[in-house]
Amino acid sequence: MIQNYKELDVWKKSIAFTIEVYRLTGGFPETEQNGLIYQIRRAAISVPANIAEGWGRGSKKEYVQFLKIARGSLMQLETHLTVGCMLTFLTQDELEVASKTIEEIGKMLNGLIRELKSRTEAA
Repeated sequence: MIQNYKELDVWKKSIAFTIEVYRLTGGFPETEQNGLIYQIRRAAISVPANIAEGWGRGSKKEYVQFLKIARGSLMQLETHLTVGCMLTFLTQDELEVASKTIEEIGKMLNGLIRELKSRTEAA
């Protein structure tokens, strides 16, 4: 049984992806520091942060809500990265790799949400 959110594969993967997103945005133009870079990085770090915060809330219902917020941040992140690609700050290949990771994390979040909901309903 998992004793801490840091043991969750989805948290670990989202942390690793956040680091990758910081690397990707490091090549964006300096003029985007307070614009797109900020938005992308904020959405990326929001995913593991909401996983952690939900864990700390102490109820399954609240945890599910924070996991849904994390899932929403993933969609924001994908949108921001798409814009970055359209502005040629990212290559199409970089976007595709990022989108695949976003999809994987999303599936992991969906699975965790389903599991928590089924435990709540069974209790």
